[in-house]
This record gives sequence, structure tokens and C-alpha cells, in this order.
Amino acid sequence: MTQTASDSVLSADGEQRRFASLDPRTGEVVAHHPIHTAAEVEDAVSSAREASAWWAGLGFEGRKTKLDAWRRVLSKRADEFVALISAETGKPADDSRVEIALVLDHLHWAARHAGRVLGRRKVFQGMLMFNHSATVEYLPLGVVGVIGPWNYPAHTPMGSISYALAAGNAVVFKPSEFTPGVGTFLASTFSEAVPEYPVLQVVTGLGETGSALCSSGVDKIAFTGSTRTGKKVMAACAATLTPVLVECGGKDALIVDSDADLVAAAEAAVWGAVSNAGQTCVGVERVYVAEDVADRFIELAVKRVRKLKPGGEPTADLGPITMPSQVEVIREHVQDALDRGAKALVGGPESIRPPYVEPVVLTDVPEDSLAITEETFGPTVVINRVPNALEGVRLANQSKYGLGAAVFSKARGEELARELRVGMVSINAVLASAAIPGIPFGGVGDSGFGRIHGDDGLREFTFSRAVTKRRSKALVEMATFDRSSLAGKRALRLARMLFGR
Repeated sequence: MTQTASDSVLSADGEQRRFASLDPRTGEVVAHHPIHTAAEVEDAVSSAREASAWWAGLGFEGRKTKLDAWRRVLSKRADEFVALISAETGKPADDSRVEIALVLDHLHWAARHAGRVLGRRKVFQGMLMFNHSATVEYLPLGVVGVIGPWNYPAHTPMGSISYALAAGNAVVFKPSEFTPGVGTFLASTFSEAVPEYPVLQVVTGLGETGSALCSSGVDKIAFTGSTRTGKKVMAACAATLTPVLVECGGKDALIVDSDADLVAAAEAAVWGAVSNAGQTCVGVERVYVAEDVADRFIELAVKRVRKLKPGGEPTADLGPITMPSQVEVIREHVQDALDRGAKALVGGPESIRPPYVEPVVLTDVPEDSLAITEETFGPTVVINRVPNALEGVRLANQSKYGLGAAVFSKARGEELARELRVGMVSINAVLASAAIPGIPFGGVGDSGFGRIHGDDGLREFTFSRAVTKRRSKALVEMATFDRSSLAGKRALRLARMLFGR
């Protein structure tokens, strides 16, 4: 007998509720996890608050030593981690391995660069304030709450967890109810490497647990998920002026210019659309290809897609749809496009056989179709012809989302990238932004705001503190009621001499 992830049962004492995490390939229970109450979430935050003082006090080098130790534990237990990710998401083993590789890379980067990015530095004080020195440093917020997704249950939340920890914060992590075991694994391995204090804790449960974390008194919430849920998180946090970082997915477009390497562009488009069964926030959901190369591009893409098959075995090209309700969203988007006159080059409604969806390629899709305007989050892709790449950019920018995009062009890649209203652009590649630790990851519009990864990602979990120190007497004393009647005139005259020309 199988359960749904939200099925909860009572323990022997009739009090502690729990829920099951399921293998979406089979419906079998992977494990049971507690549904933490609001009181338990507050207790976790309270203990994290105590731990944060010790953690911040270690300094950058002390934290780096601890984070490096955690990274080694994760590396040693990688096979176990791979199996767990695949069990809870259904994704092929190689996809899980790549995800863990990214976790290790980002954790290494954050620990190594936190001191450089956040440490105290001198700032030029300006000519008018020559008699002062000025410094800026970035200090940890205290306790950061992270609410993670299920599609990349390790890599995506670690984009917040790694950087928040490196910046000196304690973290309370609420993983998706579909992948609670991954969150528990991260917390337990951290405790193995850092046993002194509960610097990283996990709370498991359904939506109520996430809501409790938002109102628990954390100093910031980092959320990844749907735009609809992101708005609820923002509303909950607004009551206490808790700042939020929100990454809400996208409807990423790939632009294929007339001079593109079509073989590479087709392979990238298929990978970006179908890998992880299309369950990728920066995956390719729309392709706009220049008319004069469209036939060849479509031929190459269709040929590649037809070789791909979903399955539950470790070597499958793509796994199941992890969240059962998403299957109906995919079905609705495909059917809506076809009803509006689109053509299915590969697959169609018959490709949707839960929990699996075979790849679907649509063309001639009207721009007001759901498959164009809303995030599908499945192994489907729209390929539409455009007169030229600039028209593709224009259509790409019509989306309410603005997370990422890709451009394939030999001569105009950077020119086209500058015109795209998104947070990230890959030129002659797809998904590259997510894999480079040193650059910021995030979007605009309905894709949310704030940044993880890179220098910006480290600063996201801090507040800046500016310190000035008077070193000598000023030429013109302004900050006193004993100033002369000529002081203001002299200050303005000096400013005009320095800056008015």
C-alpha cells in the first residue's frame, strides 16, 4: 500500500504527527519524518540563536575549517547521498551525482571567499572628509531560515545554506515535503563535522511548518519555489519586517541566431528542456530560432529528443515527475497549445503517463498559450520560428518571468545577451549560471529578487556596517553650533572648486 507525501499518522502516544517521503518511481515509502509544530520550530530557532554567537565568533578562517570538514564528510558519503536523492526525486543516479558535485563546489567557494568579500575594508573618505577614515564590513544577520524545493533538493538550498553559514549565520532549514530525507542528511552530516553547537538544523513538515518558520523570529528567509507560494512567504514575513530572498522559477528562453552552431544549439536545447524531466527553474522552456536556420535546427532537435526515454532505472535518460500534481499542469499546457493550433513534432497528450512524461516538442505555439506564458516544469519545449534573433529577444522579454536565458550566436552573443531582461544569460551553452559559484544567481519580475551564489550571495546574508573615525581637525568645521558665519560659504566654495567643474 502506498501513501501520498501529505499522509500523516499518529504515533503511539497520539501526539506526534509524521509524514512519508515517497519514491515517485514506485510510490513506496522511503522514510517517515516528523511534522514539526510551530513550537518546535521556535525551539529550533532559539537554539540556533545561541549557536550563532559561537559560530560567528569563529571568524572566517575558523568557519572555513569547519565547513571544509563538512565538505569532506559529504564527499566520503557521496554514494549514500546519491541513492537518497534518487530515491526521493526519482532522478537518474548520474543526475544526482552532478548535483552533489555542485554542492561540493559551491561549499568550497563560499568558505574560501567569505573573508575576502565580507571582511573589513578601507573606503576612500572623500576630499571634504579628508580628516576622517572610513571602513565597511559585512556582519552576519544571526539566524537564517531556508525553505527549499524538491527538484534539486541539495544543490538549490545549499546555494543559500552554504553562503549563509560562510557569512557567519546559523541556519534552520525546512526542506520540501517531497525530499525531507535530503534535508535531514545535510543536517546530520553537518553535525558530524561540527558537533559543538546546532548551527545547522532541519525542521520537516508540510506547508504549516514552513509558515511557522516565516513567523519564528529568524533574521531572514531564503525561499525557492513557486511564485504563488513566494507571495505567501512574503506576506507572512511582512508582519514582522523579516527580509526575504525569493527565487520563484522561470520560463527561460533560448535564442538561436542565424550564425549559430546548430548541432551544439540543438543538443543544448534538448538538454536544457528535458534533463531532470524538465523540472529545472532555469531549464529551457521556449526556443526562438531564426527562420533561415529553423528547419535544420528543428530536424536536429527532434532527432535527438526521439532517442530519450523516461524510466526508473539508474541509467534512464530522465526520471518521473516528482510532484504528482505537476503532471496535470503539464497535460493542461500541452493540450492548451494544441487546441490553439500548435503542432506536436514529438509526443503529445499520449506522452503523459504518470508518474512519467515522455518528451514533448511543440511548434507554432501562439504567444498567449499556457505553454508560453506559464512555467510548465516538465520535459516539454516550444520551438517557434522568428524572422531574426532580435525578434526572439523581444518575445522572450514579454514573459512576466525573468530568471535566465540562453543565446546561441557566433558573432552577436554578447549583444543579444545585453538585451534580455533576465538575471542570467548563457552564451553558446545552457544552465551554465547555476554551475559557476562565483557569479550571482537570481532573477527579476515574477522570478523573484535577491541573489544566491558569488559575492552577492554572501552579502545577501549579512548587513553592512560603516565605521568612520576622526583623525584630525577639519579645514572647515561644520558639525558644530560654534561654527563661524563663514563656514557654510567656505564649505560650498571648496566643493565647487573640487567638484563643480
